[in-house]
Amino acid sequence: MDVRRTLVTRLAGGLALLALMAAPAEAQSAEDVPRTAWGVPDLGGVWDYRTITPLERPEEYGDRAFLTDEEVAELEREAEDRERAADEAPATRTEVAEAGANLVSVVGCCNRFWLDYGTQAQATGRTSLIIDPPNGRLPAKTPEGEARPPARSSFGTHAFNSMEDFSPSDRCTATLGVPIRPIPYNNNIQLFQTEDHLVMFVEMMKTTRVIPIGDQPHSTVRQDAGSSRAHWDGDVLVVETTQFEDGPSVGGASAEATLTERFRRVSPEILEYEYTVDDPFTWTAPWTALQTLRSNPLPIFEYACHEGNYGMTNMLRGARLEEAREAEAGR
Repeated sequence: MDVRRTLVTRLAGGLALLALMAAPAEAQSAEDVPRTAWGVPDLGGVWDYRTITPLERPEEYGDRAFLTDEEVAELEREAEDRERAADEAPATRTEVAEAGANLVSVVGCCNRFWLDYGTQAQATGRTSLIIDPPNGRLPAKTPEGEARPPARSSFGTHAFNSMEDFSPSDRCTATLGVPIRPIPYNNNIQLFQTEDHLVMFVEMMKTTRVIPIGDQPHSTVRQDAGSSRAHWDGDVLVVETTQFEDGPSVGGASAEATLTERFRRVSPEILEYEYTVDDPFTWTAPWTALQTLRSNPLPIFEYACHEGNYGMTNMLRGARLEEAREAEAGR
């Protein structure tokens, strides 16, 4: 993670929101969507996908798909209070609750200050990112999906005996951004666009996807981020991805999943991003999520991660020190 991103995005996010609120209503119309020199919507730029809206609808909302403006304001005030409290909290090993995309992990390095889920709900006001099924929750799993072992968790959830005990995320080799979904920090993606390609550069883990636009066949080689091909459906860019090595990085999908992403520029400040995961080996039905990404005036920052890979040796050394202390206390 990058402390600059954590500090600067909090300030820039607030300034960007004020600018958006101050903009005249006519500036937000679809007619003002930027377009490329060849006439299609311009998807380029840096986009912030932080959100406090969960992937699945909390049970307390029942069948309600949308929040009132007052409820959104209250949730955002609570998120701001959590951020202020995090700034003052001591550095301890903390568990990250279900926030953003219902991501659950254990952080053994720092306190909540270093995490950056943002303080804004989705611009749609929805109670969940999932819009289909209509209940806002993941479909039931198939027997095969239920029987599949969960992906190995990160820091603090397994024995640290060798580098092989660490997940790809621990080792900073994971592929993220397939699909785009909120994570604990570095929630930014930069899109580059030509007539023939879309390039997606994810700030977290520096995942890069180079996606041909046209009727080229898919690659037969399985990859972490799969094989992606795109085409225009009116003003919506549709990206279909197959041939995953281990499945999309969301919800425990299998390598046989098909991911369909849809990008639609709805205003100068908002990019609508919808994705559908179709995986009959994991769920009894496909499911779809919708996010509103906000334009970020800041550039993508370097993601140095282990800073020369000292993190791996330090984590192993720390585990041995803990074992030594426990052995000494037991004597």
